[in-house]
Amino acid sequence: MKKIKVLFVCMGNICRSPTAEGVFTHLINTQDLQHYFDIDSAGTHAYHVGEAPDHRAQKAAQERGIALEHLRARKVIIGDFFDYDYLLAMDEENYTTLINACPEENKHKIKYFLEYAPHLGVREVPDPYYGGRFGFERVLDLVEAAALGFLTALKEQGILA
Repeated sequence: MKKIKVLFVCMGNICRSPTAEGVFTHLINTQDLQHYFDIDSAGTHAYHVGEAPDHRAQKAAQERGIALEHLRARKVIIGDFFDYDYLLAMDEENYTTLINACPEENKHKIKYFLEYAPHLGVREVPDPYYGGRFGFERVLDLVEAAALGFLTALKEQGILA
């Protein structure tokens, strides 16, 4: 069975994209669907390569039963455009960076993560790095809605049984 490969992408890979990776992993584990997926996260910049997610992101996620401490930041590489089925960007800047770096034949794989939560009325997951505690809570709220929407879309499209 070919796994569905999903890469969540933000700028530094220490706040939004590891949160999305953790939330989506938690969601599919609770539905016993983990064997269908290969999930990772990455940043468009190499600011924090090898670092764990921001401690505030870890704390906020942990309060919702989601573990992030085992994750480590990495930068998007050219092979990701070929290896992953979905590259889900957190905001316009990172979407544009991905589109500009991506070979033409793989651009269809790049989406805004919040496209899967249109009811929220926003397209970008805001960067909580310079904000307070509630910024990380807001990111979790947005990411949880998009994760559920993404999983539902895969099921509705027949990609996931």
